[in-house]
Amino acid sequence: MEFWDVYDKFRRPKGFTLMRGGDKRLGEGEYHLTAHVCVFAPDGRMLVQRRADFKALWGGLWDISASGSVLAGETAGEGAERELYEELGIKVSLRDEQPRATFYHENCISDYFVVKADLPLEDVRIQKSEVAEVGYATRDEILAMIDGGSFIPYKKSFIEMMFDMNEAKDRNMFRL
Repeated sequence: MEFWDVYDKFRRPKGFTLMRGGDKRLGEGEYHLTAHVCVFAPDGRMLVQRRADFKALWGGLWDISASGSVLAGETAGEGAERELYEELGIKVSLRDEQPRATFYHENCISDYFVVKADLPLEDVRIQKSEVAEVGYATRDEILAMIDGGSFIPYKKSFIEMMFDMNEAKDRNMFRL
């Protein structure tokens, strides 16, 4: 069973949790937090995963490196590092990191982290209940996969922004 903290639109905790898949749903002005990680290789390619075929949401489609709901009591950074480790076996500390981008949609606050890592694919340990396979992809390859329907249909401008953030000469960018 997964429990989520519930937040208001200003990201202030509302003082209660919801059980994922439970009877109670998020109401107007209530949000839960999700964390997403884009891992980039030194050559600028993004580590991508193909979601397990049987996943109810976007099963069989390619996606960014890792993502999921932040559990009750976790920060977004803690949730991001947990998801990255659970799905791909990549251990990193994001507890003290700020997300590179935050988006609000429906009843969700989504935080995105960018990590630079020199990580051979053979070092990635996939969680078979979540991930079918992994690979590295360029910006153009991901945009073509979106066009072809094999990648989660993110806005292309979002994918462009993630690659642009990776390419920025930002000394605060997290490195593995």
